[in-house]
Amino acid sequence: MSLLGTLTSSVSALDSFTTGLDTIGNNISNINTTAFKGSSVSFADTFSGLGTQVASVSTSFSQGALSSTGNTTDLGISGNGYFIVQDPANAGTYYATRDGQFSFNSAGFLVNQQGYEVMGLTGGTGGASPTAPATLGPIKQGTPPASTALQSVSIDASGNVIESYSDGSSATTNQILLDSFTNQAALTNVGNNLYSNLSGAGAVVAPASMAAATNAPGSSGLGTVHAGTLEQSNVDLTQQFSDMITMQRAFEANARLVTISDTILEDVVNMKTH
Repeated sequence: MSLLGTLTSSVSALDSFTTGLDTIGNNISNINTTAFKGSSVSFADTFSGLGTQVASVSTSFSQGALSSTGNTTDLGISGNGYFIVQDPANAGTYYATRDGQFSFNSAGFLVNQQGYEVMGLTGGTGGASPTAPATLGPIKQGTPPASTALQSVSIDASGNVIESYSDGSSATTNQILLDSFTNQAALTNVGNNLYSNLSGAGAVVAPASMAAATNAPGSSGLGTVHAGTLEQSNVDLTQQFSDMITMQRAFEANARLVTISDTILEDVVNMKTH
């Protein structure tokens, strides 16, 4: 390898390791981000064989621990699956998310922190002739039976939204549904813990066609819903610090090679001019 080749190889390594350190920094900065999925960098040699390049930046979709919040509308998924949310300003625009920090807005819809509506089956009623939720759409609080008022809302492991009323009765008015993907790596992170490109990632069921038979939590290989919890980041801080030290040392070694190569090249130039 020529001296110039050494310089070129080291510079390419500095560029690649910078990406590696950026990725580690992003993982560490999101250690407390709900349902965050950490990424890792893999490297490959260049076509010419002189130097290195980033082969891929891949995301780990492993399960994060569920942490108790005590808020009944905070939902964590234990196992496979994603919540599907819809942009209310653009009906039919769907996103997948593992972040179940939800609440009911002033209009009665169950929404995430950006105001996107959680999808599922809705339309169930209580009273003398109760009906089960059967219409696919945004989860929305039902209308209490005559002469009663809504007292509380609970959500079970199957995603059933159960409303309790002041007369002691209750009704399952909604069911939150989940979806899964054959190629999670194809999901596009658009920020705010949301993923797009659902069709490209191989959504098992198109969001506009979800049904209780295939999308109910706890069925068809999907995980269960745990109310009062949120999924934590899956980033292992100990592993990140270990990777950071390794990456830092590699960066410093290549930076030293650049300095040495530059010094020798300068000496060669000076020899030729004298």
